[in-house]
Amino acid sequence: MTGVMVCVAVLAAASAFGVLHRRRSGRVRVRARDDEKRLGAGRLGGELGERATLVQFSSAFCAPCRATRRVLGEVAGMVPGVAHIEIDAEDRLDLVRELDILKTPTVLVLDAAGRVVRRATGLPRKADVIAALGEAV
Repeated sequence: MTGVMVCVAVLAAASAFGVLHRRRSGRVRVRARDDEKRLGAGRLGGELGERATLVQFSSAFCAPCRATRRVLGEVAGMVPGVAHIEIDAEDRLDLVRELDILKTPTVLVLDAAGRVVRRATGLPRKADVIAALGEAV
């Protein structure tokens, strides 16, 4: 595989679950991983899953947030040991600022220890969520 093909494959995989973000200028930057951050049940307002946790930041006026809630709820119901916690971004501005949440919906995938292993913005596809969970467990 040539160097160009490897770069294209890495960029495609990274963009599949929101690791790439577009700046207003249209340039793409790879976001630093958040794996040094740990979130516990007390800070999130819900119990972490035994294997992984899907944390969704939502807002009241956000239509894609409702669809994201449905997708994440279905995945959490299908995969044993996975919990889904939804957080109202307006009520938890401390976490929004700390975790650099810029829009809703934003989904964080936490491993069993509460480390952020993946993040995505916008409505995720069920297959992408399941693939991201594979990295957390």
